[in-house]
Amino acid sequence: MNRRFQLYLIKPSHYDDDGYVIQWYRSAIPSNTLAALYGLASDCRDRKVLGGEIDIFEADETNTLIRPDRIARDIKAAGGVGLVAIVGVQSNQFPRAIDIARPLREAGIQVAIGGFHVSGCLAMLPEMPEDLKQAMAMGISLYAGEAEGRFDEILQDAAAGTLRPLYNYMDDLPGMEGQPPPFLPRERIERTGGRLGSFDAGRGCPFQCSFCTIINVQGRKSRYRTADDVEALIRRNLAQGVDRFFITDDNFARNRNWEPIYDRLIAMREVEGLNFGLLIQIDTLCHKIPGFIEKSARAGVKRVFIGLENIDPDNLIAVKKKQNRIGEYRNMLLAWKAVGCFTYAGYILGFPNDTVESIQRSIRIVQRELPLDLLEFFFLTPLPGSEDHKKLHMAGGNYPPPF
Repeated sequence: MNRRFQLYLIKPSHYDDDGYVIQWYRSAIPSNTLAALYGLASDCRDRKVLGGEIDIFEADETNTLIRPDRIARDIKAAGGVGLVAIVGVQSNQFPRAIDIARPLREAGIQVAIGGFHVSGCLAMLPEMPEDLKQAMAMGISLYAGEAEGRFDEILQDAAAGTLRPLYNYMDDLPGMEGQPPPFLPRERIERTGGRLGSFDAGRGCPFQCSFCTIINVQGRKSRYRTADDVEALIRRNLAQGVDRFFITDDNFARNRNWEPIYDRLIAMREVEGLNFGLLIQIDTLCHKIPGFIEKSARAGVKRVFIGLENIDPDNLIAVKKKQNRIGEYRNMLLAWKAVGCFTYAGYILGFPNDTVESIQRSIRIVQRELPLDLLEFFFLTPLPGSEDHKKLHMAGGNYPPPF
């Protein structure tokens, strides 16, 4: 290939109620999907999988203005060979992704869209929904599944101008050992408020929560990076001055490789004197795992996000979250407090048994009984890719309001 291949990796934002794209001067956290794809793309560039040079441009629209007209102009100015990959697209971001793609396709630029919306719909629904069909009719390539071990193929197809309408790898989830790790340049990370790097140490969760999309997109089997992989990515980030990390595993406590990873991080901190901090996501029974909380603190965990979800046992049973045992909540939180970690929990409103009165009563109990630092509220939402959404779809969209 004589011309330089232009690869744009774009994580879209979404619209507010008035139709404006939601953006900040600095957004909350970096997109790990963007980091994962940048890591894979950099590896392809370094291995020269196209025979020539690949120019990579990465952007998160939550903190960066995206101009499709300028992207199309720049690709054509560089020879016209390129791909705009709109990555990590969630369901509320899919309309924005289409609006970014439309002028690019009209200009003849190749576009691919991947992420949880595409993957979740294809994983759970009996047939492709209309919004995905319309995207394909525009000439957009859809990608379902994970890109490890397959990004070479996408770039080679794009370079040849032979992108397929659909790449569906939902039935073939790749291993993570030895794969190029997530990475973003420091200047991209500095566009986030906490200046956090991010990486997934593993994927998959063994639980069966009916509102969850993770288990149907990333599977219920634990797949994980090695301790060598995690050490390498942290050292690479430390070299560019990034020393705080969000481990994006939906439930790091159920990563089968958590202890070897922690042991390596502990050695880096306690033997070498390296300084870095971690934010992790865990479940409400993690304190039952011998040594998990103590090693978390030694490995650098400063904050934990906990899927508390609710304190009503009937609500938890209704969404198959039987692992949440409210009698254990206080013991779990006290265990994190004992090692000096900040506890940050999610709480879901809108379960079938909820009423205004029951929600107010439950919140008063949480305030009185649970030693939490921060509680964030979410509305129960049947997201595409979840069992709840599939049931709603099969019922013709009849989903009664909770109260």
